[in-house]
Amino acid sequence: MKPTTHAIINDVDIAICGAGPAGQALALLLHKQGIAADRIALFDGKTSAQAEQDARSIALSAGSQQILEMAGSWPVKATQISEIHVSRRGHFGRSLIKANDYAVPALGYVARYGDIIAPMQREIAHAGIRIHRPLLVSSLDEAGDHVRLNLQHPVTGDNISMSANVVVQAEGGTFSDQSARTHRHDYQQIAIIAHVTSDQPLLHRAFERFTEQGPLALLPQEDGYALVWCVRPTVAEQLLAADDLHFKQALQQAFGNRIGQLQKVSERVSYPLGLNAQAHATARTVSIGNAAQTLHPVAGQGLNLGLRDTFVLARCLSRHAHQLDQPAAALEQFIRQRQADRNITIRLTDTLARIFASTPDGSLTQSLLGLGLSVVDIYKPARDVLAGHMMYGWRE
Repeated sequence: MKPTTHAIINDVDIAICGAGPAGQALALLLHKQGIAADRIALFDGKTSAQAEQDARSIALSAGSQQILEMAGSWPVKATQISEIHVSRRGHFGRSLIKANDYAVPALGYVARYGDIIAPMQREIAHAGIRIHRPLLVSSLDEAGDHVRLNLQHPVTGDNISMSANVVVQAEGGTFSDQSARTHRHDYQQIAIIAHVTSDQPLLHRAFERFTEQGPLALLPQEDGYALVWCVRPTVAEQLLAADDLHFKQALQQAFGNRIGQLQKVSERVSYPLGLNAQAHATARTVSIGNAAQTLHPVAGQGLNLGLRDTFVLARCLSRHAHQLDQPAAALEQFIRQRQADRNITIRLTDTLARIFASTPDGSLTQSLLGLGLSVVDIYKPARDVLAGHMMYGWRE
């Protein structure tokens, strides 16, 4: 067996573990706010080609689009969301949120993960920021004056180490792969992901449909819709094993005929759903995005909450750029400024997810939700609060 080597990379101010959208956006925002490119380092377990070939669909809010624009990585290949239709299957009540009511070009956008990453990687290269890949973080050793990162190449086994003033964890993985954090709950739901087409699509309208199994989202994308269908594990097993015809029939029954008859469905993938969150920082380390809070996909807040993390963290670190050798004050400021948005978004998604994961269909709680949607639609201040949170998060 080939013996492993041990190399030392020059020290940096900020090391970012995870070169997904949140990690790369943070690096770009830091650089644009005055942190030198050679003082920032990114690490990721995937190659650049693997990242750009990822076909997962991501819902980007209007606020996220603004953050990506500030990072120099917009436009991306994306489909605009002009309206969001929220309804409850089998119950009275719905709410319709329109971009025109808020004088914005779009409520959000739907893009493939690889299409979000591609312009980021070009901008990262143009800025001269190094992405070291593929490398996995094997351990972190925090000392009084630095953090030592110990990394390993996933194929060769070679070991690499470096030191940084600040380490940002931006690689969270999926719920089933994560160790337990302070707030953890298994919803006993599975998200089924696919791309579907129909014969009467409603251009630029997204649907969030609450069913007895869980939320069902159809997001406008290219020639059809990105599907996120949350169901209980036994039902997920049946749906994943079904042929395309029977899967489409089940989806049609759950969603209804608002976009006509379903026509094509792509290969389906799935992942388990849970809450796993902990707002935590040490004197030299901090977590953002999925590494800090893994959420249920209801209302599509996961990456959007993470990008809001990046915006605030970049601002806090750049304001303390002259003292990054003592970053505790900047990290404490970040945790404090993100507390309200994080807590409210986690509570909102957790409450909605628990209703559908544990409350029987036909119960008073389920019926009241339909009534609540009608109130939101009729009472404009309530609709404004909901729309504002979906676009920009909680702002004090």
